[in-house]
Order: sequence, then structure tokens, then C-alpha cells
Amino acid sequence: MKTAAELGLTRCSVCGTLNPVHRQRCSRCDGSLQQRRRHSLSHGWALMLAAVILYLPANLLPVMTVTSLGQSEPSTILGGVMLLLHEGMWPLALLIFVASIFLPLLKLGILAGLLISTQRRSTRRPLERLQLYRLSEFVGRWSMVDVFVVAILAALVQLGNLATIHGNLGTSLFATVVALTMLAVESFDQRLIWDPIQKNEHE
Repeated sequence: MKTAAELGLTRCSVCGTLNPVHRQRCSRCDGSLQQRRRHSLSHGWALMLAAVILYLPANLLPVMTVTSLGQSEPSTILGGVMLLLHEGMWPLALLIFVASIFLPLLKLGILAGLLISTQRRSTRRPLERLQLYRLSEFVGRWSMVDVFVVAILAALVQLGNLATIHGNLGTSLFATVVALTMLAVESFDQRLIWDPIQKNEHE
């Protein structure tokens, strides 16, 4: 089976349209066409490592402070999960735990595996690695749940005149972690997974 490159075609990374290799802009969306994204692996590593460095303080620092009757109580993501469990709201606690702690770790693990295997030009399980890449893209859509929860809680509580809720540094750091992992996934060129396999087939 011939590849798109062998047929003189290149795939637009924006809309997926196949275009002749001599074109510089996509015929459908006018996006820039490249056979491979430049510095894909180095950009991916830089963004992923930055996310790893910020992940720990994002979970250890308070994401919000609740002020009620003159008393302020800061809460981390895990502290909020434990509080929700204590109050019997385990579905919401489970949702925040999965979206804010488990999924970011899963996404970072997938990214690390993809970057390492691609840099080593591995030919093992390319389809499974491609599926993991698509899973990391899907996971990214659910990574901001706790930030939205803080915003919703703040609006509801303040509307009820019960207390005031303020976002803390942990919220900003976590949002930054999410943004960095999304950019790392976006910068990874999934076509690099297949390059070593195609090279071996032609030798």
C-alpha cells in the first residue's frame, strides 16, 4: 500500500484534506502545509516537561478560598475531593478526582511514551500508539472540569449570599498545566509514528 507522500500528496494538519505536495497552502482551509512539523519532538518535550514541573504545585497549592462568617479556609484539589466525600457527594468527588488528578497524569504518561518511542524510531505497535495519541486528544477536553467547578461554585454561593469564594494560585497553575499538555499533544506529529516502518519497508 502506497503512502500519501509516495502518491505526491500531503495532509493538512488543520482540516485533514489531502493536497498535492507542491502546494504551500491547503486548498480547503488555507492552512500552511508541511510534510512534517518542524521540531515536533523538541517542542513536545519542552511543553510536556514544563507541565510536569507545574503539576505538583498545581495540586499542592490551594485552588480556592472559601470565606464564611469572617473565617477563610483554603482548599486544594485533593482537599476538595475529600471534603465532597465527607459530605456524601461522591459522584462529584469522583468526577473532580478523575478529571483533575488521574486524567492529567494519564495524559502526561501517554505523551512521554509517544515521545520516547518516536524518538527511538520504534516500529512496535504503531496502531496502538496512534490510538493512544487520539485518546490523549480526547482526554484534553475533560481536563478543565475543576476550574469550571470553582467558577460555578463561586457564582452559586455568592448569589446565595452564604459566603465568598476566590480562586487561588493553584487554579491558575492547573489551567496552565492543561494548556501546556494540550499544546504538547497538538505539537506532536502523529505521522512520525509511521516513518520508521515505511523506511524499513523500502529497504
